[in-house]
Amino acid sequence: MSGSLYLCPTPIGNLEDITLRVLRILKEVDIIAAEDTRQTLKLLNHYDIKKTVVSYHEHNKASSGKKLLIDLKAGKNVALVTDAGTPGISDPGEDLVKLCLEEKINVVSLPGATAITTALVGSGFDTKKFVFLGFLPTKKSERESALDEIGREKRTVIIYEAPHRIVRTLEELKPYIEGRKVVIARELTKVHEEYIRGTADEVLSKLGDDVKGEIVVLIEGGRDEVAMEPEELLRKYIECGMDKKEAIKLTAKQLKIPKSEIYKLALKDES
Repeated sequence: MSGSLYLCPTPIGNLEDITLRVLRILKEVDIIAAEDTRQTLKLLNHYDIKKTVVSYHEHNKASSGKKLLIDLKAGKNVALVTDAGTPGISDPGEDLVKLCLEEKINVVSLPGATAITTALVGSGFDTKKFVFLGFLPTKKSERESALDEIGREKRTVIIYEAPHRIVRTLEELKPYIEGRKVVIARELTKVHEEYIRGTADEVLSKLGDDVKGEIVVLIEGGRDEVAMEPEELLRKYIECGMDKKEAIKLTAKQLKIPKSEIYKLALKDES
């Protein structure tokens, strides 16, 4: 009989934020598969849990996943943990889950800590309707599409971002979310937990030069606005610091007008 894969949420900061059930499962399973074995060993040592810990992360998920599948088919129970939070959210855990389900192996998802909901309920934004987009793409075309999606979104938007990229991301978001509130949730549940609130410009002014820690970005949902004239919308994007070529492209897309017409308006403004 096959074993089971247990998805075990771990603390996102404070080591006390772990459920009694997760602790019991970690003590009972045969193997713990961890995104970062060093990080996981700190947690296990804190709770005096001694188990076999193997590595499972983005760069070895194919080979490690096959090995874990063999163990599971042999009847061993496996706990999957990520660096912090719930495995399977913006990490390779989802691939292992799919692999197990394809092989008819039982998957047990345990409730627990996640930065998404922790940040959302502390943001003050609408919690009835929200969308999580993970990390924004790095490829230019895909990134522009994601930024445009955020600009059009009426629900609260949640994304993850690395500290060394947060300033760039907020700068890029500005033309798309003008007037909307932003919340940066940083170092959640840790000693230096911080919520920074305001417009994109206001948040940027409060961030400082050396941003550290895990970051969740929340963006207030957009509201239906009175349609703007093409010249007005084009000018708004340019004044927000957007490149003229991108401003023309976005204006045309927002108003469903051919780019050639917006380009003529831009030339007219220059003359």
